[in-house]
Amino acid sequence: QVQLVESGGGLVQAGGSLRLSCAASGRIVSINLQSWYRQAPGKQREFVAVIASGGVTNYSDSVKGRFTISRDNAKNTVYLQMNSLKPEDTGVYYCKVLQRGMNYWGKGTLVTVSS
Repeated sequence: QVQLVESGGGLVQAGGSLRLSCAASGRIVSINLQSWYRQAPGKQREFVAVIASGGVTNYSDSVKGRFTISRDNAKNTVYLQMNSLKPEDTGVYYCKVLQRGMNYWGKGTLVTVSS
């Protein structure tokens, strides 16, 4: 089992920045993908960003150019740097890890962007 704990959420004004972290612990053997998703109130969970084991990254069109995903393998931690935040970025941000065909999710951290 892999446990994931997100942190770094909070309240920020539009145009501001936040940095989310997701620390993994437990039976970490070979992580293939580390991703961030978000869920706005009343909406379905949606993909935000992903980083593969080789370092290749991908982003949703809505955050491309504003968000950056990165990781620290020594700390088993993935980050999401969020700049130029907009009210529509508000939601609960979840970390997901894919390891050996199994997906693991964190419990999320709330990001609120005020206008």
